[in-house]
Amino acid sequence: MPNNDPIDFALNTQFEDLPEQVISNAVRGLTDTLGVAVAASRTELSRIIKDHVLEHFAAGTGAGALLWQDGRRVSPAGAALANGMTTDALDAHDGSKPTKGHVGCGVVAAALATTEGCSGPELLTRIAIGYEIGTRAGIALHASAKDYHTSGAWVALACAAITARALGLNAGQTRDAVGIAEYHGPRSPMMRCIDHPTMVKDGSGWGAMAGVSAGYLARDGFTGAPAETLQGPVWADLGERWYIHEQYIKLYPVCRWAQPAVEAVLQLVRDYKLSYQQVAAVEVETFHEATRLSALPETTEQAQYSLPFSVAAALCRGTIGVAEVSADGFGDPEIVALARKVTAVQRAEFDAAFPARRFAVVHVTLADGRVFASEVTEARGDPEAPVSAEGIAEKFDGLAGPVLGLTAARGLREAVAALAEGGSVEAVMTGMARPLVSAG
Repeated sequence: MPNNDPIDFALNTQFEDLPEQVISNAVRGLTDTLGVAVAASRTELSRIIKDHVLEHFAAGTGAGALLWQDGRRVSPAGAALANGMTTDALDAHDGSKPTKGHVGCGVVAAALATTEGCSGPELLTRIAIGYEIGTRAGIALHASAKDYHTSGAWVALACAAITARALGLNAGQTRDAVGIAEYHGPRSPMMRCIDHPTMVKDGSGWGAMAGVSAGYLARDGFTGAPAETLQGPVWADLGERWYIHEQYIKLYPVCRWAQPAVEAVLQLVRDYKLSYQQVAAVEVETFHEATRLSALPETTEQAQYSLPFSVAAALCRGTIGVAEVSADGFGDPEIVALARKVTAVQRAEFDAAFPARRFAVVHVTLADGRVFASEVTEARGDPEAPVSAEGIAEKFDGLAGPVLGLTAARGLREAVAALAEGGSVEAVMTGMARPLVSAG
């Protein structure tokens, strides 16, 4: 039943109110996000932010909240910051086309920072609520602001709402919490990080921290200005249209904007049995935002935001995985040499289709002068052609298995799947504690 009051929706939606497919997609989003987070725990970004919160976000007198793949505990706001940033360290988590960003990264970090006494169904309910409020707040922000802000700007509102629910706040306190989160949320300029890729990335961890902090501040009587992005037409069908169904799944740990070109070049390799040693030049026709992914990488952040590198890595390795966006990939002289041969040009009709559709056409010129052109291509995993449950499981095992060991990774995945049937949240948190010996 539609419920266009986001505060009432956040506080009063029950697991029994959720359609079966919403529950399934909440499990999918949680599974996908945690798989990425486990793999990302090995990054330098994750090490730095965990050390930071251990020094500056002490757990206080309570038990605190878990740092994933670490085992130590900090304050809930610190855990949301570190775990959200860790997930964002590997650009493989799910996303939303109309927001041009990612809601699950911050929402999952916030939801798992406040799980004391939480049942499996309740955790999935909070995640489903978070996806709805976060995605809609993102659409509302993009409609009201000229600049393109990172996901942290709008996911902060979702994190505040689900934290308020976890803390048992009333409607007035929850409105304050969401208002605090909107006011203090990081309206960081996303294209600056696209042009200069660094560890700030999509702002998701900072947004999660802002949202969780807002919930605790509201509990203590701190008041917030009304959240303007909780108004407008995007909220009219809340509870009827579920944006959790409209999230895409990424099959490669690079910016979504580069992935249509990756798919196009891989299809050319399959169709024409091309070898990267034959390639003299690659031209990618795509939309403007993708052409801005131009860095030749010296860090993993630059590799994840580089269209030339992504195309070259796919040509050389036949895929893009964690190894390709690590030093093994951006330090490979063959990939780097090929990336220098990749150029990207803007195509007007592709600009007009963005962000609802993300297109690329790739032209590969061989050393002998032959030219091969791809079809107009989109990335795999869009909501119109969703990744299967088997595909999600394969992705999860491929990301988490090398860190936890395959047996433990599958155990964690099964613990997430069991939540809908009353499975233990503690089993999930145990799986997100200290890493086990890799492989096996």
